[in-house]
Amino acid sequence: MFDRKLGHCNVTSLVERVSRYTVMIKNRSRHTRPIMDKIISAFSPLPSFARRSFIFDRGTEFAGFRALEDGLGARSWFCDPNSPWQKGAVEDTNKRIRRFMPGDTDLSIVTQQQLVHLAHQLNSQPRKCLGYRTPAEVFAAYLQDGG
Repeated sequence: MFDRKLGHCNVTSLVERVSRYTVMIKNRSRHTRPIMDKIISAFSPLPSFARRSFIFDRGTEFAGFRALEDGLGARSWFCDPNSPWQKGAVEDTNKRIRRFMPGDTDLSIVTQQQLVHLAHQLNSQPRKCLGYRTPAEVFAAYLQDGG
């Protein structure tokens, strides 16, 4: 999503399928274990029904996906090679992220707090596909209803 010439830092964007609720996690490298640990840390507070599965592209940073099964009880699925449409909500979200952070953004100077703030902005924007509700509203209702 960001220019690799600027360094090893990257952002993992995770999007809940129904509500389009977005979580963004800064990573200092593409090593799989630290990324999986951060995903586990971010999603552990949620009830189990809200963290049943994850869909990833085939990047090597997701090779440690079994840690999600051990840490969260979540299954992992992978898109077919060169098939970004299989994770359309993530691709759409990445396009929205680029409005605020172009591909040539130096991620080494972006903080996790700034990513949290950006995710909050994205989650607070009404979406036509959600009946003009926000992802935050839809996700909160999902959590309240128990899945």
